[in-house]
Parts: sequence; structure tokens; C-alpha cells
Amino acid sequence: MAGSQSSLREANRSAVVETVKRHGGLTQVELVGATGLSPATVSTIVKQLVSDGVVEVRTTIRTGRRAQLVTLAHRVGLAVGVHVGQRHIRVAIADFTHEVLAERVLPMPVDHPVDTSLDRTALLVVDLLERLGLAMQDVVGIGIGLPAPVDDATGMISVRGVMRGWDEVHVGHVLSKRLALPVYVDNDANLGALAESTRGASREYRDSVYVRASYGTGAGIIINHQLHRGFAGTAGEIGHVQVDPQGDICRCGSRGCLDTVVGARAIVEPLRATHGNLTLRDVVQRAREGDPGCAQVIADAGAEIGAVVSGVAMTVNPQCVVVGGELAETGEILLRPMREALRRRVLLNQIAPLEVIPAELGNAAEVAGAIALVMQHADVDLDPPVTAQERADA
Repeated sequence: MAGSQSSLREANRSAVVETVKRHGGLTQVELVGATGLSPATVSTIVKQLVSDGVVEVRTTIRTGRRAQLVTLAHRVGLAVGVHVGQRHIRVAIADFTHEVLAERVLPMPVDHPVDTSLDRTALLVVDLLERLGLAMQDVVGIGIGLPAPVDDATGMISVRGVMRGWDEVHVGHVLSKRLALPVYVDNDANLGALAESTRGASREYRDSVYVRASYGTGAGIIINHQLHRGFAGTAGEIGHVQVDPQGDICRCGSRGCLDTVVGARAIVEPLRATHGNLTLRDVVQRAREGDPGCAQVIADAGAEIGAVVSGVAMTVNPQCVVVGGELAETGEILLRPMREALRRRVLLNQIAPLEVIPAELGNAAEVAGAIALVMQHADVDLDPPVTAQERADA
């Protein structure tokens, strides 16, 4: 009986620690709801964890009331998040409370080669650590998001041609060898979904879909609070759903994929005659400033994306669709036609109508998800620190 009680206490302790680790910080009331444990049990465990130096507690405000926020102690370690975009590399260092301590964004040319990209990533990590006065030994791992489907079992891109020159490269192994740290690789839309479901717009929902609308389009699927990657990581690859059988050839080799209709090239090309040479960022900015032509091409993209996402919604039946990426910076210009397309095609659910909402974490969602990925995998020391007296007694 004593053994079973001890096992139960350890299981409850682990449940509290893992829940805090997943979300980065919760109040004791939220911990009760997330773990299913009683308020008294959670209170007792938190007090013990504070005493052991595993968690820290500070006062915060929730729904207008003071509450005690529980986070992992800073001593646990640091995590590095990396997002390799089509035209940038973003690197952030955070502690296990999910607080970002330092961050840098480095612009990159289109189709930047893998060697250059990983070299720059390694240099950025080293530079940020030096700025913070920290060493590589303080980092427990690196998470990296790529704009391509990734097989999480190998950390390799699972569809050829999506990122030119990156096929057959074991990204995780290469970066791990350069920095002597564990590296975890995933698709960037998956990481955006992970971040928004734990700390962002969909954290209150059990089932959700995150859509990243940027230079390309992808989706991350959350089912019962868990990321659904599919076999070899191709779940949510909506950018490669055919929408125009007579359309252009996509990078993946198919014809008329969504990415050929709503990707950066497809958005800027119709504006060339009237607006000259624009970048995707130019179009987004001008749409926000009221340019009707730029707003129109983004609204058209929203309708196309919504039509494809409706198929995902009919299959998965999520409670909400969260939209992030550069195009989402235009707000309702993109979101309104997406909602309309979904409402026309998805069965009306009277009990829980599907919501389409903007991402809360913005362009930081993918790197935040990369940090969360490290924390999920990290084998950190959560046992109480050994005191000098205990070492002497031993």
C-alpha cells in the first residue's frame, strides 16, 4: 500500500511538472483543470516543487483577479528555437518559462543553400549566447522549423523538390554535429500549430487547425491537444492540394497546387502591370494601407485557401482555424473571404460553429513552437538539488 501511494504521488508530481513544461506557465486553478487533480493535491505538489527548486511561483492577473502563476525554475535550462523561412532565418533563445531572452532575424536570399543556412544558424546561436553571457552547456536542445514536410522519425524532408538542395540532408544531424546539442526538426506550420495550441489563440480548444499563409501555404493539425503529423509528416500539406488541373507546375512536381495559386509569385504577378515590381511584403503593407489592388489579390488568396481548408475541416472537424503567416498581417482582408469559403462548404454545426481567428503569436509562432518542441523532448533534471549536507551524509 505504501508503495502504491508513493507511486501515485510521483505520478501526480510528474503530471504537474509535464503540464507546466508543456504550457510554459499556468495558475494553480488552470493546473487543476489541465491535470484533473484536486486543488488540495495541486497546492501540495506545487509547494513541494517550489521547495525543491523545480518550479517558481509569482503573482499574476487572470480575468481581473490575482492568481499564483507556476513556471519551471530558470535553473532547468535554455532552449533554442529556429525558423528557416524562404527568405529569412529567425533564432530565439528562451528559458523553460517560455520567456524569450534574445532573438535575431537574418534576411536570406530565395533558395538559400542548406550549408549556408545551417552555418548562419550555428553562428546566430553562438552570437546570441555570447550576448547573454551564457555557454552552450546551458542549452538543452535546439528546435528547427522548415517550410517543408518533415519525417519526425528522421528529421529529414520527406517530399523531394519542396526545398531545392535540401533533399537527402539530415538537417538535425548536421546542426547537432556543429553545435554538439540535440536538434529536433519539424515542419514550420506544425510548430505554429503547437505554439498557438499551447500558448496562443487555440489554447482553449481541444481540436484546431493552424494555417500558415506566407510565401507558401501549410497547415498544422491539433487533435485532442496533440499534434497530428501523419505518416512521414505530410499531414496538413494543403499547399500541395490541386486547385487548378490546368495550372502551373509546382515545386513538388504536380500541376496546379494551391501554392501555385496563392504563393508569393502568384500574388505579385497580377499587380506587375499596374504596380511595378513588388515583393510579398510590399503587397501586404499596401493592402493594409488601403490599396484596392493589393487588397483584392490577398482577398482572392483567402477565398482559395478557405476552399482548401474546408476539406480539412470536414475531415478533422476542428473547433477553430487559426491563421498566421505574412498574409495574416492583413487581418480581415484575408480572414473574411476565408470564413465565407468555409461557411459555404463546411456543414453548419449548431452546437459548436467553426471559428476562424487570427494567430496571437504572429510571426513568432513558428520559433515559439520550435522552443516548445525542445521542451517536450528535453530530458532535464527535475529532481531536487542535492545539498552539501546530503552529499556529506552520503
